[in-house]
Amino acid sequence: MRIESVILIVYIISLSILFFFASHGFSMVYLYFKTFRKRTEDLDPEDFKLSEYPPVTIQLPLYNEKYVICRLIDATLRMDYPKDKLEVQILDDSTDDTTEIIRDHIKPYIEKGYDINHIHRTNRQGYKAGALKEGLAIAKGDFVAIFDADFIPRKNFLRRTIPYFIKYDKMGLVQTRWEHINRNYSVITKTQAIALDGHFVIEQAVRNRAGYFIQFNGTGGVWRKECIFDAGNWQADTLTEDLDLSYRAQMKGWEIKYIVNFTSPAELPVDINALRSQQFRWTKGSIETAKKLYPRVMKAKLPLSEKFQSFIRLWSNLAYPFILVAALLNLPLTLIKETGEYDPVFKFMSLFIFAFVASFMFYLYSQKDVYPDWQQRIIYFPVFMTGSMGLAVNNTKAVFEGLVNKKSEFVRTPKYKIVHHKDTIGDKKYHSKKVPFIAYIEALLSIYCWAGVGISVAYVQIASIPFQFMFAAGFGVISFLSFKQVYLYNKAQRELRTANV
Repeated sequence: MRIESVILIVYIISLSILFFFASHGFSMVYLYFKTFRKRTEDLDPEDFKLSEYPPVTIQLPLYNEKYVICRLIDATLRMDYPKDKLEVQILDDSTDDTTEIIRDHIKPYIEKGYDINHIHRTNRQGYKAGALKEGLAIAKGDFVAIFDADFIPRKNFLRRTIPYFIKYDKMGLVQTRWEHINRNYSVITKTQAIALDGHFVIEQAVRNRAGYFIQFNGTGGVWRKECIFDAGNWQADTLTEDLDLSYRAQMKGWEIKYIVNFTSPAELPVDINALRSQQFRWTKGSIETAKKLYPRVMKAKLPLSEKFQSFIRLWSNLAYPFILVAALLNLPLTLIKETGEYDPVFKFMSLFIFAFVASFMFYLYSQKDVYPDWQQRIIYFPVFMTGSMGLAVNNTKAVFEGLVNKKSEFVRTPKYKIVHHKDTIGDKKYHSKKVPFIAYIEALLSIYCWAGVGISVAYVQIASIPFQFMFAAGFGVISFLSFKQVYLYNKAQRELRTANV
């Protein structure tokens, strides 16, 4: 078989797999309209008036979060809930001065009668899942709310969520939608917000309304403690302990309520290398969870539609290796197309443009659903797509590590209390001091893809230019920002040391 035919076959297979996962956007939009009337369904007003308040434990898992932990503690203790029914567990695995900051900050609260249990571990065994499990073993509450360090829970959070558990005995989890307090800080945060809105405004809400499995998002939710125990408790054998537990709970018959019109504000990462590590953890963890749980989903007595939806959710990150394959093959395909020998094949491949349409519609309605100024937000969609392509190397590595069971540390995403444009991260800790090796690979791929753009322009292959450009720009920008942020951080540290001499 000729090399040209091999390249075309591999490329078509890659695009077919990408089309399969991307076209899921069409089904989500369809279900969005089909279930739209259920969007505002809620409890009756009388259901929110509780005669008795059940005991609740709020768990705050953290690791080296000196910049945001006080903000979280203050917001948590402002919660509008009877003080004698509320326990706060600070699950602290920190190895820096975060622990001392917490001890000093909670003293006045303890003196005022707040029930605060500061649990400092020194082994970090099981990472976040291990901390949650240890805290749960001694938790006083019948219900357990969880907030990561970058969140700012609303004052009425418990009054808005706990009534669902009182109303429904099989309610195992209530999850709220994430809101982004620093969305407008930079292009990085604006594009992240679009990505997360697609998940929270459309995917989570639509699946929940349609009766399909959804997931706990690790924070901004409340569990029934009995449900956690019944589902097998927190387990640390994947990097996405939240996805793992929520699927196990639903297969046990527990229900999840997703509230799309009540939000839990949080801070988005502003450091590209922090974003890179977050995406790696989420991608690898979902593959690990898919390997662990999807065989159980297939064996369970569930509708075929549920098994299909679970396949899409658990295995969708398999798309990243094929995105990378497409990036690598674009240049030789430009040369093959110029021969004119495979014109019918290239005409057929034009159908794959509908995958891009499906993705656009998915994210378009995620913006229109909740934002009056959605037109100003959706214009960042091409930037989001470009950035997603740029992260293909990073996330492909995560996919393969998940597939081959390579274990890795739970690398948390540091936050710096960066909300306003005047806030800077140059003097903060937790930054990467070295450029990750993967950034060098991305830089080389950017050069390679720019060569493809040049060849497409030279041969006047207009249709291939936009996607080749997005790959070139995506790899280039992600790589450039990695170099830039490490350089600026090291420069700021040198200036601080000079100033202190």
